[in-house]
Amino acid sequence: MKKKVFVSGCYDMLHSGHVAFFEEAARLGDLYVGIGSDNTIKQLKARKTINSQEERLYMVKALKSVKEAWINSGSGLLDFTEEVKALKPDIFFVNSDGHTPAKEQFCKENNIEYIVSKRIPHGNLPTRSTTALRKECLIPYRIDLAGGWLDQPFINKLESGAVITICIEPEYEFNDRSGMATSSRKKAIELWQTNIPEGDKEKLAKTLFCFENPPGTAYVSGSQDAIGIVMPGLSRLQYDNGYWPTNIENRTDEDLLQWIEKRIWILPLYPRHNDYDVMADTNITAENVKSLSLASENCWQAIVSRNAKKWGLYTTEAFNAQKCIFPNMVPNDVYDIIKQYENDALGWKISGAGGGGYLVFISEKPLEKCFQITIRRN
Repeated sequence: MKKKVFVSGCYDMLHSGHVAFFEEAARLGDLYVGIGSDNTIKQLKARKTINSQEERLYMVKALKSVKEAWINSGSGLLDFTEEVKALKPDIFFVNSDGHTPAKEQFCKENNIEYIVSKRIPHGNLPTRSTTALRKECLIPYRIDLAGGWLDQPFINKLESGAVITICIEPEYEFNDRSGMATSSRKKAIELWQTNIPEGDKEKLAKTLFCFENPPGTAYVSGSQDAIGIVMPGLSRLQYDNGYWPTNIENRTDEDLLQWIEKRIWILPLYPRHNDYDVMADTNITAENVKSLSLASENCWQAIVSRNAKKWGLYTTEAFNAQKCIFPNMVPNDVYDIIKQYENDALGWKISGAGGGGYLVFISEKPLEKCFQITIRRN
């Protein structure tokens, strides 16, 4: 008997990348596909699908590589649990950007072989993703590499310091509430629709910041999000007792950006829970903020001098300094995941304010089940 192979996903705007993925999975056995419902996609991506769940199911079922398909009955990242328990597949097959430790743990608990593939296009066809086919995908995301929280006055009034960000191309659709500035990006789409317009980048970033934080806003989003989205390349944002940086240093030299791209590895976790409170049990002291500021500055110097070992070291130091200030920033299960990579990675941090999202690793060699990003150029 052939093995049963299970895959799960959205499969909106069906394209050649989906077909190639299904064909690769089907080489391992009979392929069964669980499709995320419209409600699940809205929950994870904070947007509606282009095609309804009925349309997506019809198209997936029509593919010759698919033996059977259905709409998953659950919700969230593990919306398929009931269907998988009923199917009892031999293999769970995912792309590298679809991998999460929670899926892997689920397979381990249910004695299912877990295989992570890379996104491989068919023949000479281009690499495709649903995100790349959506017009708003031209608006970038951003990753803060070090110093996150220093863009908030209640932090930088105790010690000035820098936040280091990179602007990244939207080749993947990062989950909502994931620390990749998804909220600011949605405001940028609302403001500019399809892409960052031409013009003075700092003025455009300030426009986005003000648009996201109108007068009377209870919680002001940090300006590093708006700047990180609008300004291409690598940026160092110096803050001193205010919401807007006193100085912005921006680097777009090609050799530096390529060097960075080769050493950043992203591991998906899960979106932050709605009731997550990073501000619980805070320990905001001048000493702790100074440690974060120093680690961030050292991280910047390591990056621009292209010293990967020191970059990894200071990334971890900045991450640890954040945890001292916000002990609730990292769920306990994330530490177990970090331990799996600590012997191979040079350093690590969690995206954004923590509580889920993505792990960002610094490594000079490929890391299993992680994917890489492309930095936005001028």
